[in-house]
Amino acid sequence: MIDKIRTYCLFLLALSGIASCSQEHDHHGKTPLVELDGQFLYKEDLEAVQPLGLSADDSVLFASHFIRNWLEDLLLYEQAKRNIPDKEAIDLRVSNYRKALIVHDYQQALIAQQLSEEISEEEITAYYKAHSDLFKVEKPLIRGLFIKVPLKAPGLSNVRRWYKARTPEAVEQLEKYSLKSAVKYDYFYDRWLTVSEVAAMMPLPVDEADAYLKRHKQIELKDTAYCYYLDVSDYLPVGAQEPEELARPEARSMLINLKQVQFFQRVKNDLYESAVQHGRIVYSESQ
Repeated sequence: MIDKIRTYCLFLLALSGIASCSQEHDHHGKTPLVELDGQFLYKEDLEAVQPLGLSADDSVLFASHFIRNWLEDLLLYEQAKRNIPDKEAIDLRVSNYRKALIVHDYQQALIAQQLSEEISEEEITAYYKAHSDLFKVEKPLIRGLFIKVPLKAPGLSNVRRWYKARTPEAVEQLEKYSLKSAVKYDYFYDRWLTVSEVAAMMPLPVDEADAYLKRHKQIELKDTAYCYYLDVSDYLPVGAQEPEELARPEARSMLINLKQVQFFQRVKNDLYESAVQHGRIVYSESQ
């Protein structure tokens, strides 16, 4: 291990020695490893990106590859600069990108300082109702009850009767029965599941599940080991109005975005009015 560490240290020292001929440059306390046409890669830059825990041999290999890549990228960049005729267009794109980055960072700072992301439940409900056309079901949804029991489980006739009844008493009996005999029991009369989620719980091909569940509301299926019972109380096809409880997260996100747009429109308008008031904007006579 000591020899490997010594090898890596000697490798860095050798690289440092290669660049030592450029002592006239002010390296601001950094140790140059390699120079290309007056541009330097420093030991500190290499150490900042080098993964932890490498052996000395792997460290030497990583350093060699990193330095080679740095040189190749720089050479390619210099070659590209000499062969791209329209540098003004690139400068303009860089300037526009820089401006966009500065504006974006400033907007994020303003949001953090002045704009709360707290949206009341009443606001979300009002937005959902006012923009109901924006919230549509993208995957078929159902509500209901599902129970899976072994073929040889006792009382299957009762299970068949209970799951069809939908009464509180029948549901209570199913819940008690499921604790002892069911492999899976899912009461989802009070929440929506996608058809594909439900189809995955029973021997029903997913690609046929939507059409099947449109026609059948109480389903009994069997395979070699289990009986499957599904009661569908509600079904929503693709394109139907999305239930509010499912749409609320998206409605909240839309409200936040809307508030941000309105906020920045006010900011820009205030900046414009201030600039006009202080005579900073001067239109040319040709306007």
